[in-house]
Amino acid sequence: MLANGHASRYRRTMAFSDYVVFVDESGDHGLKTINPEYPVFVLAFCICRKDAYVQQIVPLIHQLKFDFWGHDAVVLHSHEIRKSKGDFAQLLVPETRAAFQERMTAVMQEAEFTLIAAVINKEQLVRRYAQPNDPYEIALAFCIERLQMFLQERGQTDRQTHLLVECRGRAEDDKLELEFRRICDGANRVGALPNLDIRFVDKKHNSPGLQLADLVAYPVGRHVLKPDQPNRAYEVVERKFRQSPAGRIPGYGLKLFP
Repeated sequence: MLANGHASRYRRTMAFSDYVVFVDESGDHGLKTINPEYPVFVLAFCICRKDAYVQQIVPLIHQLKFDFWGHDAVVLHSHEIRKSKGDFAQLLVPETRAAFQERMTAVMQEAEFTLIAAVINKEQLVRRYAQPNDPYEIALAFCIERLQMFLQERGQTDRQTHLLVECRGRAEDDKLELEFRRICDGANRVGALPNLDIRFVDKKHNSPGLQLADLVAYPVGRHVLKPDQPNRAYEVVERKFRQSPAGRIPGYGLKLFP
């Protein structure tokens, strides 16, 4: 991967920041076939202080796994949880599902992180533009810009911050990395971003941070589609969004396109 070369180069010239960013998505970014039940693509950045991640978030997630499975080899995945598939078949029992959902809500409430997300309504995008940009590229640019603003506010832009993304396949990963490099080279509203680097992580590494990002992305998409529908998970996630000094979320921690 290109990321390995870039990462080693920056390590020699730049200290590490106090933050790490976990990136995941909900829905697919394809425009040829759009699922009418879920016509959105969501990209979520979970920004964690490294000390809070190590001391608080990781223990919370591991303890949850030990309590429900007796081991921590389970990978929390939003789709499989909703469908009660694989390791989550025990959630077919109503009492177990209720207890698990309650615990998951508690974990999300307690976890210390800041959320930046972009939601692309693909149906509206293809209606508005004859040749629309890739939803992933649109979402990535917004999230990276707001991430850099977040880091600027905390005096972290002279240090290297890693974005961790789950591997999806060599071709897709290479395409994403090229787009990431293009944005960081200056194709954004805030200028060149030499302080950001990207790393691709295999699912087998069982990263708690990537699982956290996976779990927050779907409630955001569901809320955008059906804002009047009860959504306890979103109520919890909403408190994590980056906000303006006045408490405004749209444009600061959340962006809807188009």
